[in-house]
Amino acid sequence: MNNSTLTRKLFLRIAPVVIVTIVVIGAFAFNSATREIDNIYDAQLINDANVLWGLLQHRLQRPMVGPPQRIDDIDFNMDNQLALNDDADDYADAHMFRCWADGRILVYNSTAFLSDVPQEMAGFSTVPYKGETWRVYSLPIPNSTIVMEVGEKIALRETLVSNILLNLFFPLLILIPIIGFLIWLGINSGLSSIHGLVRDIRTRSPDDLAAIPVEALPRDLLPLGRSINQLLAKLARSLTLERRFSDLAAHQLRTPQAGVKLLLQMFANADTEKERQAIVADLVASNDRAMHLIEQLLRLARVSHHPLELMPVLLYHVAASVLAEFGNILNERQLDVSLEGDEQAEVKTDESLLRMMISNLMDNAIKYTPIGGRIEVVVSSEPGRCRLSISDSGSGIPPGQREAVFQRFYRIDTLQTEGAGLGLAIVADVADRLATTIELTTPSWGNGLRINLNLPKEQ
Repeated sequence: MNNSTLTRKLFLRIAPVVIVTIVVIGAFAFNSATREIDNIYDAQLINDANVLWGLLQHRLQRPMVGPPQRIDDIDFNMDNQLALNDDADDYADAHMFRCWADGRILVYNSTAFLSDVPQEMAGFSTVPYKGETWRVYSLPIPNSTIVMEVGEKIALRETLVSNILLNLFFPLLILIPIIGFLIWLGINSGLSSIHGLVRDIRTRSPDDLAAIPVEALPRDLLPLGRSINQLLAKLARSLTLERRFSDLAAHQLRTPQAGVKLLLQMFANADTEKERQAIVADLVASNDRAMHLIEQLLRLARVSHHPLELMPVLLYHVAASVLAEFGNILNERQLDVSLEGDEQAEVKTDESLLRMMISNLMDNAIKYTPIGGRIEVVVSSEPGRCRLSISDSGSGIPPGQREAVFQRFYRIDTLQTEGAGLGLAIVADVADRLATTIELTTPSWGNGLRINLNLPKEQ
C-alpha cells in the first residue's frame, strides 16, 4: 500500500533537482576556478621570469667561472622568520628557478631541479620530478644564450582550488537542510488549496452532491474543481434517475402482481371448469407481461454496465439475424416484411448492444403494426456513417411526443397495445453508448413510423 503523500512526492522530485543543480554548479565552479587560477599562476610565472632576468641581468651577462651559484631560500638566511608561517614556507618550497647560459646552469635556488633535468623548451611545459608534477616556464633572452627558467608545483594550484571549494562546500552543507525545509514549506503552502478541496469533499455526507465552491481556487486548480462539479452534477442526475426508475419499476411490477393476486382469488372461488380455464389463461398472460417487464428492466440495467467490445460488424447481416428471431410472430401476424440495402455496410461497434437496439425497435414495430401490415428495413452506407431505417404501417407517434417516448415508462395514451414503456428508453441508452443518433419521421407511404439509426463507421 502506497502511503506516500503528494507533498512528499513533490519534495522527493524537487530536492534531487536542487541537489543535482548544486553539484553541477560546483563542477562548473571547480572548472572555472581551476582555469582562472591556472591563468593567474601562469601569468605570475611569466612575471617571475621577467623579474628574475631584471635582477640577474648584469651578473648573467658577465663571464662566470666556476660552479653554478646557488641561492638559498630566505628562511635559511633570516633566522627562520618564514617558519612562523607554515603556508608561506610551503609556498616558497613549491617554487624554483634556474638560469641557463650556453647550455649550463649558472644560478639556481635550493628547490630547483638538479642538473640531470635538461633545459625545457621555450614557453610552458609540465615536468614530473621526484614524484611531483611541476609547471615550468622558460624565457629565452633575445640575442643571447641565456634562458630564465621558473617553475612551481601543480599541487600548489590544486591545493588552492580545493581550499576555495571547501570554503564554499561547508556553507552549502548548512544551507542544503535550510533549502530543503523552505522547499517543504513552499510545497505545503502551494498545496493548501488542494488540501482545502480534499477536506471539503471528505467532510460531506453521501447525500450531499451540491457543487463545491471554486471561486477561491487558484487558476491551475479551476479545471479540477469544475470537473468535480460536473461529476457531482452527473451523479446527482444519475441518482435522481435511478431513484425515479426504482419507484416506477416498483409501481410497474406491483400492477401485474396485483392482477395475479386477484386472478388467484377468482380461481379459488371459481364454480366451473370453464371459469377456471379462463382464469388460468389470464394468469399465463399476466405472467408473460410480468416476465417481459422484468426482461426489459434487466436489459435497461445491463446497458449502462455492459463493457464495450468494438469490432467490425456488417450491419445488414445483424439486421437479418434479428429479423429471423422474430420469424414466428411475423408469420402469425401475417406481416409484410422486407430487408434491403447495402449488404457490405460495415460499422465498428459493439455487436451485442447493436442487436439489443435493433431487437427493441423491431419488437415495437411488430407490436404497433396491425395484422397484415407492413414493415420495411433498409440499410445504407454514407460517408463516415451507416444508416439503418425501420419503417412500419402502424399508428405512428405524434410529432409533439417524439422526444418524450424515449423516457422510461412513457407510454402514448392513444395506443391500445400493452407495454411497459421501456423499449425506446433502452434504444436511447444504447444509442448514447454507441454514439448513434436517432431520427423519428413518417414513412414514404404516409402513415406509421420510421426510425433512422445513424451509426458512425469508426468510434
